Amino acid sequence: MKEEAEKPQKAGINPPVFYPSAAVILALVLFGGIFPSTAGAVFNSVQSWIISTFGWLYLLSMGVFLVFILIMAFSRFGQFKLGPDHSEPEFSYSSWFAMLFSAGMGIGLMFYGVAEPVTHYANPPQAQGSTEMAARMAMESTFFHWGFHAWGVYAVVALALAYFGFRHGLPLRISSALYPLIGKRIYGPIGHTVDVFAVFGTMFGVATSLGLGVSQVNAGINFLFGIPENTLVQFILIAIVTGLATMSVILGLDGGIRRISEWNLWLALALLIFVFVAGPTLFILQTLPQNIGAYLSSVVNKTFNMFAYTGGEDTDGFLSGWTLFYWAWWIAWSPFVGMFIARVSRGRTIREFVLGVLFVPCGVTFVWLTVFGDSALYQILNNVSPQLVEQVQNNSATALFHFLNSMPLSLITSLIATVLVITFFVTSSDSGSLVIDMLTAKDGEESPTWQRIFWAVSEGVVAFILLLAGGLGALQAASLISALPFALILMVVCLGVYKALRVELLKQDSMRHMMNTPGNVSRVGAGGSARSDYWQNRLQTLVSSPRRQQVNNFLHETVAPALKEVSEEFKKQQLDTRITEEDDRCYLRVGHGDEIDFVYGIRVRPYAAPSFTLNSVRRNTSNDKRSHYRAEVFLREGGQQYNVMGYAKQQVIGDVLDQYEKHLHFLHLLR
Repeated sequence: MKEEAEKPQKAGINPPVFYPSAAVILALVLFGGIFPSTAGAVFNSVQSWIISTFGWLYLLSMGVFLVFILIMAFSRFGQFKLGPDHSEPEFSYSSWFAMLFSAGMGIGLMFYGVAEPVTHYANPPQAQGSTEMAARMAMESTFFHWGFHAWGVYAVVALALAYFGFRHGLPLRISSALYPLIGKRIYGPIGHTVDVFAVFGTMFGVATSLGLGVSQVNAGINFLFGIPENTLVQFILIAIVTGLATMSVILGLDGGIRRISEWNLWLALALLIFVFVAGPTLFILQTLPQNIGAYLSSVVNKTFNMFAYTGGEDTDGFLSGWTLFYWAWWIAWSPFVGMFIARVSRGRTIREFVLGVLFVPCGVTFVWLTVFGDSALYQILNNVSPQLVEQVQNNSATALFHFLNSMPLSLITSLIATVLVITFFVTSSDSGSLVIDMLTAKDGEESPTWQRIFWAVSEGVVAFILLLAGGLGALQAASLISALPFALILMVVCLGVYKALRVELLKQDSMRHMMNTPGNVSRVGAGGSARSDYWQNRLQTLVSSPRRQQVNNFLHETVAPALKEVSEEFKKQQLDTRITEEDDRCYLRVGHGDEIDFVYGIRVRPYAAPSFTLNSVRRNTSNDKRSHYRAEVFLREGGQQYNVMGYAKQQVIGDVLDQYEKHLHFLHLLR
C-alpha cells in the first residue's frame, strides 16, 4: 500500500466534503424548523419503511461486525501493530483503560440506566410483565443492547482508522479504509462520498444523544427547582450547553475536552459508588454474574432473531422500538467514538486493542447497568417504589430522578446527576464537533476556528429541530435513517481492512520463508572484499557501547554511500529510486509502479548501555552519553530491530539486496 507523499500544507475546509454535508444538514434544519409537523410525519414514515425493509440488514451487519472484530483478535491478524512494527503504545495500560472507561460512559447510560430495565420489566418481549421472570429478561435485554455489539462496531471503525492512519500514513478518515480496494480514488468523489456519510452519521448520532440529554436535564431541573418541561426550556438548555461546547471546542482537546472528561469520570464514579453502597449491595453483587451469564447464553440467538416465523412482527414493537434503534445509534456514533479510541491506541497490537476495547468498556457498562437497573428493579419487587414503573412509562427522562428520590440524600444526588448529564452533554457535543471538523477539513494542519464553531452550533440546532419535529421518535428516526448507508459502508470497510491485513501476512510469510543467502556470508564480505580481521572488529563492535557521533559517522560515511551505489544500479534497471538522508536516518525508496514500493533505511536509535559495557562509560559524562546507540534497519512496515553498526559498505549493500529479494518474493505472492 502506498502512502501519499504530498499533503496540503494550508489549513482550511475540504470543499467536496464540507459543502455537501453542510447543505444537506441545512436543508433538514430548514425543513424541520418551518414544517415541524410534516417533518415528524416524514420521519415516522421513513422509519417504518426502513424497519420493515432493512431491519434484517441492521441485525446482520451488527452480527458481522462483532464476528469480524473477534476474528481480527484471535487470528494471525492480531499480531500486527496499529503503527509501524517498532512503535510502542503512547499510554500505559492503566491510562488506556481509564480512557476506554471514559469512552464507555455517556448520556445514553444516564438516560437508559434506570429507564430501560424498568420499561422491559413492565413490557418484556414474549413474556408476562411485572414478574420475576420479567425482571431477569429486562436485564438480559438491557445488557444485549449495551454489550459487545456496540463496542464491536466502534472497534471496527477505530481499527480501520488506527491501522491505515498510523501504520500506512493515510488520513484519519473512514475513506482511508477503502485504499486497498480503490487506491488513490479515496481522494476523489468515492472517498468524499464516504466521508460525507460519516459526517451525517456522526451529526445525527450526536444529535440523538443531545436530544436525550436535554430532555433529561429538563427533567432534572424540573425535579429540583420546579422549572417546567417544555420546548422553550429545552431550547434555552440547548443554547447554553451548545455555547459551553463551542468554547470547549475552541480550547481544543487539552484545554477543554480533557478537563471536562476528567470531571465526568469522577462524578460518575462517585454517583456509582453511592448507589452501590446506599442501595441493595448484596442483591447487586448477586445479580451481576447472573446478568452476565444470561447475556452470554442468549447473545447469539438475540443477535440474529428477526421474528421471521411470526410474519416479521415482533412482540410489542420490541425489535423496532429498541434493538434496531440501538443498532442504528451505535452505527451512527461509530465515527465519533471510533476516532477517539483510535487516537489513544497507537502502538498496540490488534489483539490487545480488540480485547481492551471490547471487554473494558463492556465491563464498566455492565456494572453501571446492574447497579442502577437492578437497584430500581429491587425497589419495585420489594414495594419500596412500586410507583416507579408508572413514572417511567409516563416520562422516561425522569426515571433516574424518581429512582434517586427513593434513596438517601436524594436532593444532592439528583443535583450531581443533573450536572453529570450536562457535562456529558458538553463532551458529546464538543467531541462530535471535533470529529466532524476533522472529516471536513483539509489534511495536514488544524482547521479554521470558524469551522469548529459551525459544527458545534449545527449539532445543537439539529438536536432542537429533531425534538421540535417529534421528540424521541424523531431522534430514533434520524439515527435509523443516517445509519442505513453507513452500515453498508462499514461492511466495505471490513473488506478493506481484511484485504490490507492479508497483504501484511503475505509479506510476513515471504520474509520468514524466503530462502536467502546466509547472513554470515554477506557479513564477512563475499568475494574477499572484507578485511581479514573483519570478524575481530565485528566482535569488538558487538560488545562495545557506541556513542551517537560514532553511529552518525557510520550512517553518513558508510550507509549513505552504500545506498547511493545501490540506487545507481536500480536506475540502470529503469527503476525509479529516491534517497533521503537526514541527521539520524538514511533510506532508499524503490518505486514499482502500481505495486508496493520497496523501502530500506537505517536509523540511529538510543538505548541504555548494557551492564557488561558500563565500565566503558565515563562517569562524568551527561545522560546522553551514558546511552549507547544502534544503527537499526527499518523497512516500509517499520523498524526491524536488528543492528548493522560496524558493517562494511559491501555488507550494507548485501543486506539491502537480501531485503529486496524478500520484497520481490512478497510481490510474487501478492500477484
